[in-house]
Amino acid sequence: MANLILDERDQKFILFEMLDVEKLCEKPRYQEFSRELFDMILAEAQKLAVNEVFPTLVDGDREGCRLEGGQVYVPKSFHRCYKLYCDGGWGAMSYSQEAGGQGLPYVLSVAAKDWFVHNFAFLAYPGLSEGAAHLLETYGTEKQKKKYLEKMVTGEWAGTMCLTEPNAGSDVGNLSTKAVRQADGTYRLQGTKIFITAGDHDLTENIIHPVLARIEGDPPGTKGISIFLVPKYLVNDDGSLGRRNDFEVAHIEEKMGIHGSSTCLLNFGDNGECYAELLGEERQGMKIMFQMMNEARIGVGLQGESSASLAYLHALQYAKERLQGSSITQFKDPTAPRVPIIQHPDVRRMLLWMKSNVESMRALLYYASLCVDREMTEEDEAEKEKWRGILEVLTPICKAYNSDIGFRVTETAIQVYGGYGYCSDYPVEQIMRDEKIASIYEGTSGIQALDLVGRKLPRRNGASFMALLGEIGKTVSRYKEVDDLADLAGSVQDAANTLGEMGLFFAQSAGEGNFLLPISNAYPFLMMMGKVVAGWLLLWEAGVANEKLEGLVKEKGVDRFDQAAWKKFVKESKEGAFYAGKIFSARYFIKNVLPEVEAAAKAIKSKDMSVMDIPEESFAT
Repeated sequence: MANLILDERDQKFILFEMLDVEKLCEKPRYQEFSRELFDMILAEAQKLAVNEVFPTLVDGDREGCRLEGGQVYVPKSFHRCYKLYCDGGWGAMSYSQEAGGQGLPYVLSVAAKDWFVHNFAFLAYPGLSEGAAHLLETYGTEKQKKKYLEKMVTGEWAGTMCLTEPNAGSDVGNLSTKAVRQADGTYRLQGTKIFITAGDHDLTENIIHPVLARIEGDPPGTKGISIFLVPKYLVNDDGSLGRRNDFEVAHIEEKMGIHGSSTCLLNFGDNGECYAELLGEERQGMKIMFQMMNEARIGVGLQGESSASLAYLHALQYAKERLQGSSITQFKDPTAPRVPIIQHPDVRRMLLWMKSNVESMRALLYYASLCVDREMTEEDEAEKEKWRGILEVLTPICKAYNSDIGFRVTETAIQVYGGYGYCSDYPVEQIMRDEKIASIYEGTSGIQALDLVGRKLPRRNGASFMALLGEIGKTVSRYKEVDDLADLAGSVQDAANTLGEMGLFFAQSAGEGNFLLPISNAYPFLMMMGKVVAGWLLLWEAGVANEKLEGLVKEKGVDRFDQAAWKKFVKESKEGAFYAGKIFSARYFIKNVLPEVEAAAKAIKSKDMSVMDIPEESFAT
């Protein structure tokens, strides 16, 4: 099949022309790698995605998962995909070589996953396992690593993340699952966890569950939480599997989408024999789990971008092929030929909106991922802290902004298709259903916004937020004197200034005791910040594209002010068309979407507190 998953030219543009990712190979940590190897990895990821992963998207949705005799069975087509995925080492890309991984840059791992995560129902299984293994690699004892890690890295065994409980929901500190100490240093767990992605399946012979619980006698709230390793099957000293642990899969959730992903309700210790091992230190459960949650939040942001990419490329193809209506210049002529709907202005508006958002979301995720590698490869501690801080500030944007805008892109794709898009004959209705969950799990968009405003903005007295604004300023300075980009650079700077002023406004409001103002406006601020960051990255992309386009035009001897010659050049030059598209994406977004930042700031500064002032009784009579 043709690739309608991800624009590989855009991926390589962001990685190598915009972010200069190959420069990581100059660092000692990554010196054994090369641009050629990176290209080969991405080409193989594309091949696996197009030939194997994408074809299971519809099958997985229609077949779903089933629970029989306490065992969950996943869609049949997932088994071949999972084996190929593990055999290819895709889940082990960013593990250290000491742990049996490949030790590749994190940004390359994210870029490779970009090819697979469009089918999140499938990728949830190896994806959750990878996060759980990273926890074990960081916090496990040598005995635990020897016992579990090697087989988790290879994909022979799987992992999950067990946080949520029926009565606690996102209020994790209110959990009731308890751990009882045993004389041999192990524990026995009792409790219930819900919404456990990949909670059980038949892809692997064992599953290792990291489970949050409170040791008997420990204090309430998040400070009293510990984390435990709970294997599906106990592991004997010789590495063989022992008895089935004392927990059961009570239910698979019936969901709106991602039907191929087993979302389970797990009951631990109904017979008092649920074996568990402490991971890390007592009462450090939330700190440890946040490593996995932050990785997962980048992954969920990637899900939003990938779903949007899939929906956009399908809608674009449809718009080029679907004949309906006449040209706007001939709409009064009933005999005029029917034209592809991409010629209609409103369809072009939707497609360009989708294109600019997909490209900015992808750039955001790759940039944030590169921050991880910059932190790990910088020798100067101040530089390490700078990139760590920028990542911290961007993580809630990656998760919440991308998942919400990703859903809107899938919605817009359905609109491009019209009535056909609402039917299962075409894939966009499933893409939209599958994407909706991204704004809910791993912390809802509202929780991400509270994290941004309450924890990330004040981080190091605002130094991390200011470091991000400083990076935006550097890009503006680079292009503010370029004739074709000066007005765009000015608009991005104005929006960044507004964002900075809003940060100060929130700090001032909280200092005056009006903390409800920033809290109740946290989500509008997050979306506002997402648009500023998107505008900045698109300006950066346009700047790089403009330089490349100037080189092509000069090489071909084309006069950019000669409309006929310019149109001929773009039509005949694939690279010319690509770079021109980058500039139009930036121009559209900065001229048509970025002005929403000023409107949001005006609304917040009005200090209207209707959301808190309205009586509960007034929401409905």
